[in-house]
Amino acid sequence: MTAEMRRSSVAAVPIKNIERELICPICKELFTHPLILPCQHSVCHKCVRELLMLNHDDSFDAGSECSLPGSPRSRVPSPSMERLDRLVRSGSISSPGWRRGSVTPRVTTIPCPGCQHDIDLGERGISMLFRNFTLENIVERYRQAARAAVAIMCNICKPPNQQEATKSCMDCKASYCNECFKLHHPWGTPKAQHEYVGPTTNFRPKVLMCPEHEMEKVNMYCEVCKRPVCHLCKLGGSHANHKVTSMSSAYKILKEKLAKSIHYLISKEDQVRTQITELELLISQTEENGQLAERQANEHFERLFETLQERRSEMLRSIEQSRNRRMEQLKSQVEEYQGMLENSGLVGYAQEVLKETDQSCFVQTAKQLHVRIQKATDSLRTFHPAADTCFDEFVLDTSREETLLKEMCFGGVPDPPLIDLSQSKVYNEASICWRLADDHLPTDQHVLEYRRLVGPSQSPSKEDGEDGGLWRATDRVYGSNTIVNDLEPDSLYSFRVRSCRNSMFSPYSPEVAFHTPPAPVFGFLLSDKCGFSAERLVLNKRRDTVESVAGAAFLLAAERVQTGSYISLDYIIGDTGISQGRHYWAFKVEPHSYMVKVGVASDTKILEWFHNPRDTSSPRYDHDSGHDSGSEDACYEVSQPFILLTLGMGKLFIPKASSSTANPPASDPGNRVLPMPQRLGICLDYDSSRVFFYDADTMRCIYERQVDCSGTMFPAFGLMGSGKVQLEDFITAKRLTF
Repeated sequence: MTAEMRRSSVAAVPIKNIERELICPICKELFTHPLILPCQHSVCHKCVRELLMLNHDDSFDAGSECSLPGSPRSRVPSPSMERLDRLVRSGSISSPGWRRGSVTPRVTTIPCPGCQHDIDLGERGISMLFRNFTLENIVERYRQAARAAVAIMCNICKPPNQQEATKSCMDCKASYCNECFKLHHPWGTPKAQHEYVGPTTNFRPKVLMCPEHEMEKVNMYCEVCKRPVCHLCKLGGSHANHKVTSMSSAYKILKEKLAKSIHYLISKEDQVRTQITELELLISQTEENGQLAERQANEHFERLFETLQERRSEMLRSIEQSRNRRMEQLKSQVEEYQGMLENSGLVGYAQEVLKETDQSCFVQTAKQLHVRIQKATDSLRTFHPAADTCFDEFVLDTSREETLLKEMCFGGVPDPPLIDLSQSKVYNEASICWRLADDHLPTDQHVLEYRRLVGPSQSPSKEDGEDGGLWRATDRVYGSNTIVNDLEPDSLYSFRVRSCRNSMFSPYSPEVAFHTPPAPVFGFLLSDKCGFSAERLVLNKRRDTVESVAGAAFLLAAERVQTGSYISLDYIIGDTGISQGRHYWAFKVEPHSYMVKVGVASDTKILEWFHNPRDTSSPRYDHDSGHDSGSEDACYEVSQPFILLTLGMGKLFIPKASSSTANPPASDPGNRVLPMPQRLGICLDYDSSRVFFYDADTMRCIYERQVDCSGTMFPAFGLMGSGKVQLEDFITAKRLTF
C-alpha cells in the first residue's frame, strides 16, 4: 500500500468522531499534558500526580493543593507545564509518597486506570515518563475542530486591536498575526530560522529528550520496554542488556503495522456495521427480555402475595370463629353461675317452688329442679371454664418459609466447577476433586455424577443401557471433593460435577474420563527389615518413600570398581507378599533418579540377593540392566522368578523382546527407550504367571512378561546412585483395604 493510500485511509476518519479516544480514564475530560505509562496507556499529568497522592495517602506540599470531591482537575492547581517539569526534574518537588531526608522508602506504584495493573514508576517517579506529544496534537486539533468559529488570537497585539493569529512559533511558544510575526522574526536574524506552524496553543519541543539523561536526545527504541531510549541508556543505563533498534527502523516498522491495521479495519467496515446492527439487535432483545423477566417476576410475587393473602384471610376467619364460639361458651357459663346466686336465677326459682303446699304439684316440679340444683352443686366442687382462653393452635411457625424466602436466588445460575485432574485419582475407589471459579459466589452443595463407558471387554458397557451407561449421582457434597466406591476394575469411567446455590443448579462441568486399574489395589508398605541397607537408603517414617543417598559408603565401594562393572543395586521390597489372585500397585519415580529398577521378585530370589551380597557386578549379570547384551536375550527366553524394569535419567528402558513376549512394539529398537511416565503401575496376575507394567495416568500397558510364580511374590525396588521412589497414597491408606 502506497503512502498516499495510507494518508487517504487515515484522513477518511473525521476528527470530530474520535472524542472517546481523547478522554482521560481518570478525570473523564480531554487529555491535558498526557503522560505515557509503562503499560502504554496515557493519563493526564495532573491525574497521575493526584493518583499517587490518593494511592499513598500523603500530602504534596508544592502549592495550595486540597482534596475536595470531584475530578483531579478541580483539586490540583494549574501551573505551567514547563515550570512544573523543571521543578520535578531539578528535585525541588519530590514525587508523592516520599520526602527528602525521610527514612521511609520511596514508593511510586500506582494502579493503571486503563488495564488495572500495578505500575512501578521507579526511583524518579513521574519524571521518568514521556509526554505523549502526538496525543496532545490530536487533542488540540479536536479542540479546534470542535470550537470552529473560535479563533486563536495573537499573543503580541493588545486589545482592543488584537488580531487573529496566523502562525505559531514552536521556538518562541507563542502565536502571531502576520505583522507581529514579521516584527519579531526579521529576515537576517536567528529568529528567522525558527520553526513555525499554523495557529495552535499546544507547543511541543522540537526534539524528544531522554527523561533519564536530560541532555540526550532519544535515538533508539527498546523492544523490551517498548519505549524510546538514548545511547547512554543502552551503554550503561537500565537498558544495557535489552534489545534495541534504531529510531528510524522502529518508526518504519510501527508505522507500517499501524497503517496495515487501519487499512484492514477500514476494509472491514461493512462487517463492522453488520456486527453493530447485530449488537443493537441484542441490546433491543436484552431490553425486551429484561422487561419480560420483570413482568414474570412480578407475576410470581403477585401469586405469592395472593396465596399469602388467602391463607391470611382463612386463618383470621378461623381465629374469629373460634373466638366467638369460646366467648359464647364462657358467657353461658357466667349466666349459669349467676343463677346460683340468692334471689336470682335458679336459686330464686327454687325458693319459690319451696313455697308450694300441694304435695303432688310440688313433687311434679321439684324432681326436675332437684336434678338441676344437684348439677350446679357438682359444678361448684369441680370448677372448669367452659372454653380455653389460649389460641396456641393458631400460632404459626414460619421460620422455614422465611428461610426459603430469604434464600430465593436472584444472582443467576452459578458457574460450573472444573474437575482437577492433578488432584483426582481413580483406583477401586475414585477420589474426585474439583475447583470453583475464582470469582464464584458461595455454593450450598455439589453433585458428582459418573457412568461407566467401557468395561473389561474394552467395549461399551451394556448393563446400563445402549448409550454407554446411565449417569449415577453421589450424595450431596458440601466440600470440593468426594469418594466414589465400588468401581469395576479395568473400566473407563466418565465423571462430571455441578454446583447448587439456592436450589439453582449450574451447568455440568466438562466430562473427564478415568480408567480404573486392571485388578484390585494391593496395599503394602516398604519393608525396613528384610535386607534393608540403612547406610545407603533413607526410608521415611510412613514407609511409603525410599531415597538412595550416594554417601561415603558409595565412594569407598567405588575404590574396588574396575572398568566394565558398576556398584551393586540397593534393594528394598514390600512388607506383604502375594500368593494368589490379581493385584495392582502404583508409584512415582523422581525424574532425576540415576537408576531405579522396579518389578516383582519371589521370596527365594530375594533371599539370594540379600544373603549373597557382592560389591560389584557385571552389566550382563542382571537380566534387565538396560544394556543391549546378548545374555539378556538368552535369559529372557526362560521364565524367571523375577522381572525388573529399568528407569533413570527421565527415561524408561524396555527389555529386548523374545519370541514369546506378547509385546510386539518392544521389538522395535526405536520404541525401547520411552519417556518416564509420571506414575508407573504394576499388575501381577499370580495365577497366570504374568506381570504387566502400565502408565498409571492413562492405564496404557507399556510392557508385559511371563514370570515364574513358584513362591510368594513381593514388590521389589532397586536403586543405584541418587534416586527416589514414592508409593501412591491409596496403597498405604488404611481406608483402602481390599
